[in-house]
Amino acid sequence: MQKVITTVAPTVLQCAGLEAPENTDTPDEELLRLKAGKGIAENVDRVVLYNPDAVGFWVYEKYKDLFRAAEQASDIALARTSVMPCVTPVCFASMYSGLMPAVHGIQKYEKPVLKAETLFDLFLKAGKKCAIVSTTGDSISKIFLERNMDYFIYPSLRRVNKKALKLLKEDAYDLIVIYNGNYDSKMHATGPESGKSIKALKQNLAYYTTLTGHIKKHLKGHTVFYGFCPDHGCHLIDGGRGSHGLDMPEDMNVIHFYGISKL
Repeated sequence: MQKVITTVAPTVLQCAGLEAPENTDTPDEELLRLKAGKGIAENVDRVVLYNPDAVGFWVYEKYKDLFRAAEQASDIALARTSVMPCVTPVCFASMYSGLMPAVHGIQKYEKPVLKAETLFDLFLKAGKKCAIVSTTGDSISKIFLERNMDYFIYPSLRRVNKKALKLLKEDAYDLIVIYNGNYDSKMHATGPESGKSIKALKQNLAYYTTLTGHIKKHLKGHTVFYGFCPDHGCHLIDGGRGSHGLDMPEDMNVIHFYGISKL
């Protein structure tokens, strides 16, 4: 049975030597084995998670050539299952809390500040610095507010991505989360496989490989956990548009890439 995206937060916490709350999901054994298999005994001290929206596993399977560089930049590719309803704020609340929607409280498409304890809260309690880099109005820019961390929220994808690379170069944060919603927005408007959507997907994949390059260049001396972590998938609907939110493989199954490196 595929692991659920609720394993992300407890896995990062375990790799960082921090204890997850008792009610969260269990860490992902595949990633713990990956860390051990690379001979990395120390805790990771830098975490960089990239969240491209709506990249389903079926898209990965159908367009594998597009994903080749992203795979090569990572240690492992993993099929993962989203949560229901598989809409953005619900999914990211689950990913970063390690809790199912009925427990963390966001159970529909709304963007309240999440009150449940999250990966960010546990890092902050341990004295670590956290940053979110996201576009204005998107779920990640809203549901994790009101925490003693830094928020870099911009109106354009270009500024988001440029800022995240700058933060890596400065090496001032223990945890950086970056959100890109361009594939999701193009998919909703023109369908998951339209020319505009595939162009956005290519942009996401190219940016992830650029991101991993910056990690390896600028985070030397650190042990780093990094990932390409979509929230949910998508499917084609009438009118040539795309959607998600249903309990179906196209919407529920996603592709995640991870790397753990002692640099």
